[in-house]
Amino acid sequence: MAVPPTPGAPKAATLAATHPSPSAPRAAPDRRAFLAIGTGVVLAAAGAAGYFLHQPSNDRQLVFATLHDAMREAERLNAASVHALEPATAWTWAQTLAHCAQSIEYSLRGFPSPQSALFQSTLGAAAFKVFALRGRMSHNLAEPIPGAPSLDAQATDASVAMARLRQAVQDFAFHTGALHPHFAYGALSQAQYEQAHAMHLANHLSAFDGRALG
Repeated sequence: MAVPPTPGAPKAATLAATHPSPSAPRAAPDRRAFLAIGTGVVLAAAGAAGYFLHQPSNDRQLVFATLHDAMREAERLNAASVHALEPATAWTWAQTLAHCAQSIEYSLRGFPSPQSALFQSTLGAAAFKVFALRGRMSHNLAEPIPGAPSLDAQATDASVAMARLRQAVQDFAFHTGALHPHFAYGALSQAQYEQAHAMHLANHLSAFDGRALG
């Protein structure tokens, strides 16, 4: 409450009484917290640049609108004499199929080590929007899903991995419950998730080609 001026008091004293000066300066924002957040964003941006902007020179640049379309190409390659387009990928065909299956499975049961909510709502969400607008994604094809079990580099028989991918796609198609947030993109609708999975498969399948057997 303002202090009423004393009759005859100087004008300066009246103002001082009405609007007293603070005895101590206001606390400045916590610079350490601000710098920590800023540093985290910068580091996340640096990591995202390597993950999202990786573009092999001999990528086939496949584009699929649906998981069904993506699986048609996966089945074609699997039935052919499939070979990696080096240096587009360092993974075997079996490793690639298992990795793509992992991504679909985790959308149904949760990713083991998701990025922070800040990353997902900023860099991750922005990356998905860019990919969705152009219809295809680009990322480091040798980067495992964070927290996922290691892919077997010695596996040469792709039949088990292909069966796993087919099952994952089927489970996704018949799933009616809630979907877990993508480890990088964050929350996605069913349609957005299908697009994300189709783009993910397209990016990986683009690093392989095949010749018909027989």
